[in-house]
Amino acid sequence: MSETSTKPYLLRAIYEWCTDNGFTPYLAVLVDGQTRVPMQFVKNGEIVLNISFDATSALKMDNDVVRFSARFGGVSRDISVPVENVIAIYARENGQGMAFEVSRFPARDNEIVDGSDGNDAVGSVTEMPSSSAPTLTSVPSGQLDQGSGSTPDDDPEPPKKGGRPTLTRIK
Repeated sequence: MSETSTKPYLLRAIYEWCTDNGFTPYLAVLVDGQTRVPMQFVKNGEIVLNISFDATSALKMDNDVVRFSARFGGVSRDISVPVENVIAIYARENGQGMAFEVSRFPARDNEIVDGSDGNDAVGSVTEMPSSSAPTLTSVPSGQLDQGSGSTPDDDPEPPKKGGRPTLTRIK
C-alpha cells in the first residue's frame, strides 16, 4: 500500500488556520495542462488564487485536486488545480503560510486546457528557473532593497512593521 502525501492535509490545515484567524487564504499554483484556470490571469506559468469563503463557491480540497467555482471579471468559472501543482498557501494579510516543492514545470502555450488568449495577468509569483526548486518567503515591501546586494540573512535587524507583505521567491 502506498503512503498518502501530507501536502493535501497541510493545505487544508493552513486554509482552516487562515479562516479561523480572519485572514484571506491565497493559493499559488503552477499552471500546466492538468490545471483548469482562466488563462488570461496566468503570468509566467503561475497564478495566485483567492480561495476564501467569500471568493469561492463549492470549495472542495481533496487529496489529489482542489476544486471550486469563482468569478473572474464577473464570469463564474470552474477551477481545478492538482494538489501536486500547488506552490504555496498563505495568508494575504501577513504572508504566513507554507511553500511546497513542485517537481513539474509550466506547460507551453499549446498545452493549455482552457484555450484563453493569455491577456490581463493578475498577481502571481515570479517565473521558476528550470535548474532549482522554488523557495517562497514573505518580505515586507519596505525591506526590498534592489541595489544593496545583501540577503535577508545578512541583516541582523528584525523585519520592520507596516506595509503590505509581498511574496518573494528566493533562488
